This record gives sequence, C-alpha cells and structure tokens, in this order.
Amino acid sequence: MQDFLAYLTVSLLVLGCAPSLPEGNDRTDNLSLGLADLANFPIGGAINEGRVRDDTALLAIVNEEFNSLTATNDMKMYSIARGPGALDFTLPDAFVDFAEKHGKRVFGHTLIWHYGFPQHLEDLEPQGAEEFIQSYIDTVVTRYRGRVDGWDVVNEAMATRGGELRETPWLEKIGKDYIPMAFRAARRADPEAKLFINDFNTERDTAKLNGLLHLVREMQADGVPIDGIGFQMHIRMDTDEELIGRSLAQAAETGLLIHLSEVDIIFNRHDDTQGGGEQIVDEITPELLEAQAEKYERLAELYRENVPPAQRYGITFWSFTDRDTWINGFFNLKDWPTLYDEQLRKKPAYDGFARGLQE
Repeated sequence: MQDFLAYLTVSLLVLGCAPSLPEGNDRTDNLSLGLADLANFPIGGAINEGRVRDDTALLAIVNEEFNSLTATNDMKMYSIARGPGALDFTLPDAFVDFAEKHGKRVFGHTLIWHYGFPQHLEDLEPQGAEEFIQSYIDTVVTRYRGRVDGWDVVNEAMATRGGELRETPWLEKIGKDYIPMAFRAARRADPEAKLFINDFNTERDTAKLNGLLHLVREMQADGVPIDGIGFQMHIRMDTDEELIGRSLAQAAETGLLIHLSEVDIIFNRHDDTQGGGEQIVDEITPELLEAQAEKYERLAELYRENVPPAQRYGITFWSFTDRDTWINGFFNLKDWPTLYDEQLRKKPAYDGFARGLQE
C-alpha cells in the first residue's frame, strides 16, 4: 500500500508534464481518429462476438478504434472440444466471420492452455494426449488457414512465479515436448500464420522472463517454428516502468515479434489466483484517473522505445471497458482497469494511450 501511495504522489506531481503532441496533431485535430489510426502498428481489442454484435455502442467502439480482434473465450479449447467426439466450431466461426466482415485482423487465442483443458481429456494416456494435440491443432488451424493471422499456440506455459514450467496436464502426460510439438503442428497446418508463446507477469518477474526466454532460445536452436512472444501485460499502477522497458528490450533481442496481448492496468492488487483480489482503492477519483492515463501513455511509449518497428505485432486490450472487464469477476474486486468506463465513455486513460502512440 505504501509503495502504491508513493507512486501515486509522484504521478500527481508530474501530471502537467506529459509530452505535447506533434505539431499539426493537437488533441482537437485527432478527435475524429481512432487509436488504430494513430499507431503505426495494429491496435486490437479482445471481444465476445455475440455481445458486440448485439450492442451498438460496443460495436461502434470496435469499428472506430481497432484494426485487430482477439476472441476472449470463443477460440479456446473448452469452447471447441466441448466433449468427446466432433469439435464444435459454432463460436469460433461466428467470431472469424464477424472480424472479417468488419475488416479486422484476426488473432487466434489460444490453442493449448492449462486452464482451458476439457475435463473429458483427463484420462488420456501419453500417446493419446500427443495424438489429440496434433489432431486438434491440425483441425483447428487448417480450418482457419489464411484467415487467422497469428495464434497463441501455447498460453501460460511458465509457472506463475519463477523460471520453471507450469505443472499442467500436458506437461504431466507428455513432458516438455508438448510445447515444440504444438508449434510444429501449427506450422504444418498453416505455414503462413505467425506463432506465439504467450504469458503473464513476464514484464515484472525477471526469473519468469528469463525462464521463458531460455525456452524460446532452445526452441530457436532446435528449429522449432516460433514467430513471436506475447506479453499479456495485465499490470498494476505500481508496476515498475523501467523494468517493463528492460523486459521488452530483452525479449526483442530474440528477433521475434512482440505482442502486448491482453493489456489492462489495475489500481488494486491480487495474487494471480481466482478470487485473490486485494481491495486497496475503494473509490475512483479524477486524480487516480489522470494517474492511470499517465501509465497508459508510458506503456505505449515503452513499447515504441524498446521494440523495433519490424517486431511490433501490436497492442491488444482485454475487455476494454470497465463494464466488461474480466478483472472484477475473476479476482472478486471492484476496479477500473480499462480505457472506457461502465457507461462506455472514454476515460482519461484513452487520451493518455493516444498520446503515447504518437511519435
């Protein structure tokens, strides 16, 4: 709590010091431009297709601000492999059709994830697990070949803290080889799709980042097809900005694409477990909202400063409104982590991020 209050005090002292916009790009001139228009890399949003389709206000935000879309849940294994037998593509088909109809890049999230492990697979023996991974990835990725630009092939392979692999059903049944196996299967199914490994806390847990980068370099040395690293970037107001910059630069040294894949910025704290929230801010204030705007601005700047242009796959927001954020339900919190408030109005965070996008 003291660290957070100290950070907030410093932030409030420098509120008047945000960099001015380039000449000819003042704030008034940019009111008609969406975030994707301001950036020289893709800006994305994670959506529930059914909800966006039926909500005109949410649809307007998606169309005005983003040129890339990720499905929050509709392309996860538990949405497709619902039970034994044939796969169900009702939800992912609707999402991909929607994104294409609205002219958005499609990003696939995710092929392999421990949290998305269907219960009916728990009794698989090692050989059966290997066969399932290869068959599942081949079927899913082939179905969307040429339509999905990139995939989170393996999500959250690393333990919550530190540099070891997470104990998952896949690791238990197959061993470490499940990771290169998944990437090779995805490359065979779509040689053009960009293949990512995606994880959380790697911007602030140095041991975890080092473990992930060690895994990535092993894969590169073994000829495993990997194109990018995803930083989920669910950060807090007190997350060290210098550390974020160093982590991005270190990952960029691999030469791979870098995707900020699930961005939000919270005021409160949690222990990374469901229901593990710590409510330290009970009421949002104008001062807190301006401090959050500074944080969003700095995050955009850090991405531009530490990731070379050719490696910028983009920045994607996860549930980009406070009304729809996953943070509150998952961690049992009341927080305000996104660019839009509960009435879908732009917050100062939106303006801060827009400033940070511009050279």
